[in-house]
Amino acid sequence: MADILLIEDDAAIRTALSRGLRELGHAVSSSPTALDGLRRAVQDRPDLVVLDLGLPDLDGVELLRMVRAVSRVPVIVATARDGDAEMVPVLDAGADDYVVKPYSAAQLDARVRAVLRRAGGAAPEAPLAVGALRVDPRARTATLDGTALDLTPREFDVLHYLAARPGEVVTKRELLTEVWQLPYGGADKTVDVHLSWLRRKLGETAAEPRYLHTVRGVGVKLVEPS
Repeated sequence: MADILLIEDDAAIRTALSRGLRELGHAVSSSPTALDGLRRAVQDRPDLVVLDLGLPDLDGVELLRMVRAVSRVPVIVATARDGDAEMVPVLDAGADDYVVKPYSAAQLDARVRAVLRRAGGAAPEAPLAVGALRVDPRARTATLDGTALDLTPREFDVLHYLAARPGEVVTKRELLTEVWQLPYGGADKTVDVHLSWLRRKLGETAAEPRYLHTVRGVGVKLVEPS
């Protein structure tokens, strides 16, 4: 069971999802506006936030940035927008996952469980080391040459998945399936964007890689620099 905050202005959707999630065992509180949702996210400290982008008082992406400024609570964005141009800014703003309307309470429940698993609900693993890179799944931290890397939750998930398979070529489809929990595929651009962000934070580029190496037409691998 999770304590879920649902920020959704449509009363019918809010009522139906709240009822469905409660029937699946979750505790649900809800808010119809962005500012009230922000207050609840900070004061009530829910396990997870489900955020509708089309709010009456503030754009959902802007609210997401405000939440991320004060909290690392997992956030699933609910949206009718499903193109790369719409979703990349949402992921950039700090969303952990998204669902496209219309969706059921059961579908949302599956997303909730997957996000919470990635956020630390599974059994802790031993720290991983690849060269001077250290990834600690228990603390969800990563360091390079002893300096902490400022990673978003999804960036950490990608780095952790690759660090657990050093030298192994991982396809974008595998990352979408295992990290994003999208078994039927999704937007490759989403993976490309996150790999680009990781490279920047690792102090490298695709043209001059050190840890993250692209295997053209296949995928990406994390290796110890030579």
